[in-house]
Amino acid sequence: MQWNWQNADWPSFRYDTASLASMEQRFLQSAGEVIGAVRHFNDDDSNQLRIELLSDEAIKTSEIEGEFLDRASVQSSLRRQFGLNTDDRQIRPQERGIAEMMADVYRNWHAPLQHEGLSHWHSMLMAGNRYIETIGDYREHEDAMQIVSGRLDKPTIHFEAPPSRQVKAEMKNFITWFNQSGPAGPTPLQALTRAAVGHLYFESIHPFEDGNGRIGRALAEKSLAQNIGQPSLISLAFTIEKSRKTYYSELERHQRTLDITGWVIFFSETILAAQQATLERIDFFIQKAKFYDRVRGHLNERQEKVIARLLKAGIAGFKGGLSAENYISITAASRATATRDLQQLVEIGALARTGERRHTRYALRLQK
Repeated sequence: MQWNWQNADWPSFRYDTASLASMEQRFLQSAGEVIGAVRHFNDDDSNQLRIELLSDEAIKTSEIEGEFLDRASVQSSLRRQFGLNTDDRQIRPQERGIAEMMADVYRNWHAPLQHEGLSHWHSMLMAGNRYIETIGDYREHEDAMQIVSGRLDKPTIHFEAPPSRQVKAEMKNFITWFNQSGPAGPTPLQALTRAAVGHLYFESIHPFEDGNGRIGRALAEKSLAQNIGQPSLISLAFTIEKSRKTYYSELERHQRTLDITGWVIFFSETILAAQQATLERIDFFIQKAKFYDRVRGHLNERQEKVIARLLKAGIAGFKGGLSAENYISITAASRATATRDLQQLVEIGALARTGERRHTRYALRLQK
């Protein structure tokens, strides 16, 4: 089995730029829509939106790797990173680390890529990790760096990265390529093309013992930010997590060849979908603010708690809809009190009711 890095032409990737022209144009148009939407917020709302989008990305990029984080802790750590008011809750190293990395990507998007910056990201991500040998530097172990699945006695090898002795040289070439392909570099690439090629290139080197996926996605976001001239706030990991099997399948397929048109199209489509997810989330944020303006002063403590839970569920809403039983479980209210509270929420236009009797469900009544 020959991997892409074993090809004599590595890393001269081949792809059809003509097939990407319309997607590149759509990306720039949607980027303008995101920028325009965010500019209408006051400072408090802008800060809250940034925390919500970055925390969702932090949580989802970790979930892709099978690590599940506490949302409140990630948000608290992000607020601290940006100098905003927060609580004094105890935060685990992995939640603090991913928040620090996301904040660094956001703040320093314009800076050229350097070995030191990547090492710093890795140190953040691996804080408190006792299971890897090298933290804050490229891998050095002699064992093959393989992506495997299946039984221990009969594993399926999905990819094998270059041996550790080659990593420093490979990363020197990668960093040179990344900086030279930026908008101010001597060989600039368009936004989607650069992010797609760069992500596959980095993941194929797989320079760290762990954390390569999270750092690779952060690099894609840094790349996009540089091409549009400001932080993208794109919901990339949020979108990838929804179809992670396809993501890994496409990545694996294109790590066996230097002809990567299919990968660049796939990753570009993923970025475009992520942009739309960002726009939808910004719209939801606006609707949420209007909703609270409309119901403020009309809710009791129980109702506020349930509304907060519904809004926390986001655009997708409460799975299966809110039932009286859910309300009782969340608030510990009696059935008579829950019935009365829910009826009042319907009357003031906070909730919409569907179904009858035990099939009755409630959903937020948001207005655009």
